Amino acid sequence: MRRAGWEGFETRRAAAAGEGKLRGIGMATYVEACAFPGSEPAYAELQSDGRVSVKIGTQTNGQGHATAYAQFVAEALKLDYDMIDVRQGDTDETPTGGGTGGSRSIPLGAVSVRRASQALAEKIRKLASDELEAAAADIEIEGGFARVAGTDRAIDFAALAAAAKSPDDLKAMGEFKQDECTYPNGTHICEVEIDEETGAVEIIAYTIVDDFGVTVNPMLLAGQIHGGVAQGLGQALMEDTVYTPDGQLVSASFMDYAMPRAWDLPMFDFKTRNVPSTTNALGIKGAGEAGTIGAAPAVMNAVADALKPAGVDHIDMPATPVRVWSALAAAKAATAA
Repeated sequence: MRRAGWEGFETRRAAAAGEGKLRGIGMATYVEACAFPGSEPAYAELQSDGRVSVKIGTQTNGQGHATAYAQFVAEALKLDYDMIDVRQGDTDETPTGGGTGGSRSIPLGAVSVRRASQALAEKIRKLASDELEAAAADIEIEGGFARVAGTDRAIDFAALAAAAKSPDDLKAMGEFKQDECTYPNGTHICEVEIDEETGAVEIIAYTIVDDFGVTVNPMLLAGQIHGGVAQGLGQALMEDTVYTPDGQLVSASFMDYAMPRAWDLPMFDFKTRNVPSTTNALGIKGAGEAGTIGAAPAVMNAVADALKPAGVDHIDMPATPVRVWSALAAAKAATAA
C-alpha cells in the first residue's frame, strides 16, 4: 500500500474527476497452494564428450525451466552452462514424470536435479580418484576437469567417461519427495481511469509485492510474473468468448478474440518480500500462476471502485468499453427516472 501510494489516492481521484475521468483503486491479496505432495525424479549423466545431460519428466511452457535446472547442475559440477544439456518430458528417455503444472517443476524438480547433480559429482570424484590414484575427498571438479587439490594432476570429463567400467558409473538419479504444499502469497494493487464518454479503461499504475520463498532466478521470476499479470489483465478487461444464439463461436481467432498487447499494459512495480518455505527442502515456493491470480480481482476491484460514484454497483468480466459504457448509461437512466 505504501508503494502504491494508497493514502494519496483520493487526491488523485479528485484530479481525475476534474478531467472528466472516473478513477478507482483495487487490491487483491492471495495465498496459493503449489507444488502438491509428490516427487519429480531427475537423472544426470556424464556423456562421452564430457558434457552432462539432465533428464526430467516436466515440460517447459516458456518459463525458462532449462535455465533454472542448468543452474543447479552448474553449481554442483562447477561446469559452464554450454556444457549442460537439459532434456524435458521425453517418455522414451525418462522412466517417470508428472509433467508441469501447479508450480511443481522448480520446487520439486529443481531439488531433484540438484540431488542428481550432486550424486553425479560424487561418482565423478570416485572415477577420478581411481585414475589419478588419490583419495576421492582430495578431488576437485571444475570446468570439465577433475583435479587432485593443490596439484597439476588432472583429467578431463571425457577421459573419465572413457575410463568408466560400467555405464552406471556415469549415471545418477535424484529425487525429492515433498509431503505438503508450498504457499506463495502476495498482494496486487491496481489503479485505473475510466473515460465516461467511451467506457474505455486505462490502467494507470500496477503494484505487486509477492512472497515466493527462495528465488532461483530473479529475471525468470520477474518475467513470469509480468506475463501472468498480462494474462490476468486480459481476462479482466478484454478477453471474451462470444457465441451466436445457436451456439456458433464467433471469437474463434485472434482476429476476433482480444488478447492484451504491449500498449494495453502499464509498467509494473514488482517487488518481493520472500520468506523461505518450511515445507520445501530448498525453501522454494513457486510462482507459476501467481500473476494471474492477483491480477483479475485487483483490476476488477479497481474498476468497481471507479464506477461506484457513478451509481454502478456491479459489472462482470471482461469490463470491455461497451460493457462499462452500458453500465454507466444504465445508471444515468436509473437516476434520471
